[in-house]
Amino acid sequence: MLNSLRVSWCLFPLLLVAAVANAREERSFRPVTVSHAEVRLDVHGKPIDCHDGCLEYFAGRYYLYGTRYGETDGFTPANRYVVYSSPDLERWELHGDLLADTPEGVYYRPYVKHNPTTGKYVLWYNWYPVLWEGQYGVATSDTPQGPFKIHNDNVRMAQPRPGDHGLFADDDGTAYLIYTSIELGHSISIEKLTPDWLSSTEENSGVFASGCEAASMFKRGDRYYALFGPNCCFCPEGSGARVFVANNPLGPYQEIGDINRDETGRVTIPAQQTHIARLPGSKGDQYLWMGDLWGSRADGVKGHDLQHWSEPLVFSPDGSIAKLKRSGSVEVEVVTNRTD
Repeated sequence: MLNSLRVSWCLFPLLLVAAVANAREERSFRPVTVSHAEVRLDVHGKPIDCHDGCLEYFAGRYYLYGTRYGETDGFTPANRYVVYSSPDLERWELHGDLLADTPEGVYYRPYVKHNPTTGKYVLWYNWYPVLWEGQYGVATSDTPQGPFKIHNDNVRMAQPRPGDHGLFADDDGTAYLIYTSIELGHSISIEKLTPDWLSSTEENSGVFASGCEAASMFKRGDRYYALFGPNCCFCPEGSGARVFVANNPLGPYQEIGDINRDETGRVTIPAQQTHIARLPGSKGDQYLWMGDLWGSRADGVKGHDLQHWSEPLVFSPDGSIAKLKRSGSVEVEVVTNRTD
């Protein structure tokens, strides 16, 4: 009897893995059309005011994190972080302010990931007690919709006076921040975070580009990608999206192109990059390029500026990414069941 129990217990992890795999296999998908030619509305018919943030898929639901600008010019302490969620990328529900008890300052770019080790949802954000003396804050929540509680509002980083950033979590549970240093000419580098993702190890890739903003990072297969464009603060003309690749999250990185410029060097989509969303699909993960169409509002309200979501990015065997296409809408697959 004891031996049989031991065998059963040894098999338990394998059975658990099989159950998880089967649950994933049972996922079903359907296509939805995402429009970026008109203001998106929430379930109450109000415009979605959610910019320069990210789109994530957590526990069977899609979450859109961003900055709410309202009727301001975007450079005031009135900025607030908000989160919307949706079961299908079509019906969006506002959950309200994301971050509680914030010191007065100007806030931009909230990014959220789930730490599988601690079980916490972790928010990294950049804010300015005085423009443009930037610093990073980190906050946590037990749920993806928050509210998030501030853990540290001035995280020590290897590079001085940080600006724009993006949060990336690797398959092994290690997290990294790709970010700019305003003091070093808006230079780009990548930095490894501590296992709880609440501070930096200050292990840094070193600068590999400058004069840049709106950085994002993701992984596909065994390649790491870093994308960003030139400085373009709220610019209506949009910005390019330079693509760098590496075999290690801290590099070295090699530039392989720009997916938001045509063959003449002209910007294709007049948007500034905010995120590369990694979402489940029927044939594997889908990667969506997201950018804010600054100055696109028809009513003059900054908070009503549109946001462009690309069709799923197309990758070549050599790792390069096909250039973005300008269109009024795209088709994306969404999960239709809740097995995960």
